[in-house]
Amino acid sequence: QVQLVESGGGSVQAGGSLRLSCAASGYTFITGCMGWFRQAPGKEREGVARIYFGTGSTEYADSVKGRFTISRDNAKNTLYLQMNSLNPDDTAMYYCAAVRRGGLCSIRKTNFSYWGQGTQVTVSS
Repeated sequence: QVQLVESGGGSVQAGGSLRLSCAASGYTFITGCMGWFRQAPGKEREGVARIYFGTGSTEYADSVKGRFTISRDNAKNTLYLQMNSLNPDDTAMYYCAAVRRGGLCSIRKTNFSYWGQGTQVTVSS
């Protein structure tokens, strides 16, 4: 059974940084695909970044390119999202997600089968 638990959210002023973590159990970090999504009140859940563990390839939403970095620690079975130069538009609930074995690794939410409960990020101006 796959379990994903996010942490690291909080409140920060514009220009600040946060690092989100996602502890995974029951999921292989050798050939899997995981990502980060976010959902602001009244908006659709959108993909932020994803990483394919087999090659290390990454994909980012245009809105976060150059500011956010997705990474993983295989030994700790943990996924990270380093977020720099945060602005109020980044305020949202952030979710960690994983693709079922054999699934397509892209940033579309429909490709992800396993989800965490989310961690809130609030950026004030």
